[in-house]
Amino acid sequence: MDLFFEAKDITLKFGGLTALDRLTVTINEGEILGLIGSNGSGKTTFINVLTGIYSSETGSVMLKGERIDHLSTHKIAEKGIARTFQNLRIFGNLTVLDNVVIGRHYLMKTNIVSIFLRPVKHFKIEREAKKKAIELLDFLGLAHKSNAIAKNLPYGEQRRLELARALATDPCLLLLDEPTAGMNPRECLTMIGLLKEINNIGKTLIIIEHNMRMVMNVSDRILVLNAGKSICEGNPLEVQKDRRVQECYLGKEET
Repeated sequence: MDLFFEAKDITLKFGGLTALDRLTVTINEGEILGLIGSNGSGKTTFINVLTGIYSSETGSVMLKGERIDHLSTHKIAEKGIARTFQNLRIFGNLTVLDNVVIGRHYLMKTNIVSIFLRPVKHFKIEREAKKKAIELLDFLGLAHKSNAIAKNLPYGEQRRLELARALATDPCLLLLDEPTAGMNPRECLTMIGLLKEINNIGKTLIIIEHNMRMVMNVSDRILVLNAGKSICEGNPLEVQKDRRVQECYLGKEET
């Protein structure tokens, strides 16, 4: 049986810097994988490879038995991979609802010609997209803000909006780059609950996170990167106890 997801022997260099060094990552369907490591360890670079922003120099990326690393970013999205970003990216001057509807556009399969030749079908598709967007906003506790301008939302709600837009693409694998960055403790708890609910409805997650309490709480398995390599992998308790991880985060005691 094929793995749900496998990135094998991924290498990427920027000049003389090796950002990823023969990195292999696998994930089972329905799993939450936490990806941690110090700044510059290669976490976001790895996500950029998975989504087609960067092309790896070696290796391959497989999703549900199909190789996807040669595809463009939008084709990778069509295969079922969606992401959020460390730095918040929403359409601030659009409404909350419109932000999420935009996430549905690649699924709508309409164009300017179909609007004129098949207007009834086009408007039906638009209505269905808005209905799905409202359902997602309700799921993430934002339905009552659907007509608000996105930039006027509190920061924590803007984070949830970006998550709703990613879910609007109907992904099977969701990549989250520091989903609790900049949040206060209460907002973090809300996000943890939402991520568990998203996982419960059948989504597989890879989460990059510096908030150790959060990632230890939500992950089934954790992979630790250092200088583009995996130095530890296991369940949260195993990772917490690993000497290499402790040295990576806390430093090594001099003899």
